[in-house]
Amino acid sequence: MSKFEPLWDWIKENGTDSFILTFEEIEKIAGIPLDHSFLNHKKELLDYGFMVEKISLKKQDVAFRKEIPSSRPPYLIM
Repeated sequence: MSKFEPLWDWIKENGTDSFILTFEEIEKIAGIPLDHSFLNHKKELLDYGFMVEKISLKKQDVAFRKEIPSSRPPYLIM
């Protein structure tokens, strides 16, 4: 279980395709302080159908976006 799983669950249940959360909101939802490990763990969010679009240190927020499946057809293996 990821330490950010409460955040990932919240994002999945949010019901919107894109939104911004402040660092403070993320800490409150996740129940832990936001640290540099977020950068390593953010790829886990893809399993929930979302991705981190942008992290702004100046604004102290993170933009999230629903992952759009690729329109490219899968390769056939023969």
